[in-house]
Amino acid sequence: MTSAPGQPVSAWNIANALTVLRLVLVPVFLMMLLHDGGSDALWRVAACLVFGVASITDRVDGELARRRGLVTDFGKIADPIADKALIGAALIGLSLLDRLPWWVTVVILVREIGVTVLRLVVIRHGVLPASRGGKLKTLLQSMAIGLLVLPTEGWLTALALSVMAVAVVVTVVTGADYVHRAWRLRRTSARSERKRAARR
Repeated sequence: MTSAPGQPVSAWNIANALTVLRLVLVPVFLMMLLHDGGSDALWRVAACLVFGVASITDRVDGELARRRGLVTDFGKIADPIADKALIGAALIGLSLLDRLPWWVTVVILVREIGVTVLRLVVIRHGVLPASRGGKLKTLLQSMAIGLLVLPTEGWLTALALSVMAVAVVVTVVTGADYVHRAWRLRRTSARSERKRAARR
């Protein structure tokens, strides 16, 4: 059901419900991943399935919101929080299990938190939307995490770490791009133009 043009969109809609579901799945996923110290293969497979479902909701809720006109302020805030909570929990869990170096987790989390803060800082000047590079970053991170969550060894683990290495590079590069875009937005926004005009 789409909202009528000009009518306020209710926060109670299917897109936001999927976002909330993703948030609820975060502790469930982490519990499964860390069950019995991460040594139970069946629980690890179950954790991977939960992570996969949660990741799919990330794509579906955004598509539904745009197609059906269900974009809300709640969704704008909750969606990126849910994304970062899921990825952050997975990275921390994998580092606790010695499946992923802690420095990788720290680099990615610092970037994610930094970009979130940056978006809040420039929100008065406009919205800083996700870039294609940011979406690629999320895809690479999710692929690597999914493989590392599974109880695999050998070449599959090596493949997962290689994908994660590429993800770290993309993470850092897109982080720098967000800083540049935020600086440009702040300089060229209508709010900044009005301030400069008032000082003349």
